[in-house]
Amino acid sequence: MKLAVLKERKSGETRVAATPETVKKLIAGGHAVHVETGAGTGAGIKDADFKAAGAHIAKTAASALKGADALLCVNRPAASVLATLKKGAAIIGLLSPHDDPDFVRACAARGIDVFAMEFIPRISRAQSMDALSSQSNLAGYRAVIEAAELYHRALPMMMTAAGTVAPARTFVMGAGVAGLQAIATARRLGAIVTATDVRPAAKEQVASLGAKFVAVEDDEFKAAETAGGYAKPMSAEYQKKQAKLIAGHIAKQDIVITTALIPGRPAPRLIDEAMVRSMPEGAVIIDMAAERGGNCALTQAGKVIEKHGVTIAGFTNLPARLGAATTALYARNLLNFLPLLAGEAGEYAPHWDDEIVTGANLARGGKITNEAFAAKAAPAKKPAAKTTPAKKTATKKAAAAKPAAKKAPAKKAAAKKTTAKKPAAKTPARKRAAKPKPKEG
Repeated sequence: MKLAVLKERKSGETRVAATPETVKKLIAGGHAVHVETGAGTGAGIKDADFKAAGAHIAKTAASALKGADALLCVNRPAASVLATLKKGAAIIGLLSPHDDPDFVRACAARGIDVFAMEFIPRISRAQSMDALSSQSNLAGYRAVIEAAELYHRALPMMMTAAGTVAPARTFVMGAGVAGLQAIATARRLGAIVTATDVRPAAKEQVASLGAKFVAVEDDEFKAAETAGGYAKPMSAEYQKKQAKLIAGHIAKQDIVITTALIPGRPAPRLIDEAMVRSMPEGAVIIDMAAERGGNCALTQAGKVIEKHGVTIAGFTNLPARLGAATTALYARNLLNFLPLLAGEAGEYAPHWDDEIVTGANLARGGKITNEAFAAKAAPAKKPAAKTTPAKKTATKKAAAAKPAAKKAPAKKAAAKKTTAKKPAAKTPARKRAAKPKPKEG
């Protein structure tokens, strides 16, 4: 395959979809790699490093894309890229398709195959390809580093001849991949850490990292997890009790890190303004769900603000804040995924019978394959269902037919009476049939 790697155009993005290490392995696997000049600058990778690894350095994005079988990217590419890619080529990256369903439709219309790395199934065989986990892991670490920088005190306890500095009380909301790494990092920096999650299994994971678990642990909570390990919706009564507990706990915290981010949906609201107002002066909130509206009611995406004496950071791309490390992991995720898209001779030939391939695939051969986008991709069917002109025509026909149907029984009745009393029935029958006409007019 000819693989294209472009410089990312998204503002603030430092990552790139390949490294010299992965380029060497891709070339050893029989692929040709064309890298746009300057693509690795944000991650500390020079063009010379890519060239030394065997990549061809393209002066422009268009020349890198010319004849490419697949584009490896970090973020969703621009429309101009779709116009340059040949029919039958593939796009592979963290595409955030829920944010722009038209992108998937546009790719399908041009016959471009689409593979979203965030849709890789979370199964043991696909762990090395799980880009969401690799990026969230480092994002959780970076969230604590950002909190430490914004918090104008020390995180660990400091005992000196001049006195003792108390450790920072840190609360992590959500014990997923990012949350667990945030807990581990805050603990390594010496903070007193507590955490919460809606899944009962998270309690043991939190405890294993040396943090205290905070939740209303009633019977409902103990049964709040499906067989697949996902959280069940909680009752309004439980949510009320949990909110009260969390509100009281947040009031004592110096640092709060929220991690509840649901792809394709608004972030759940975990912290309201009253909770922020209750926090100590100089406290810090790092909202890792800022890109989806935020877990905190006061978060402003892409901004660091101060409200009620509390600093609220709405960083929208934490992985880009340590581009070299996140690039290294993401490039390996792509490297591990590519063999499932290649044939024996290295040609583009996806293994369509593999659940990892079909799970990540959104469009194939001109058709949308993911049901979530197929339903949204057919708005044209709705106007077809609203056949207003046809309904009006049918109504008019029905209305025209009704008077005729009413007249028919009258004629029959007249005919019967004529048969019984031919001379006497003629005139009354005609009069009866004629009388309704002026009323209808």
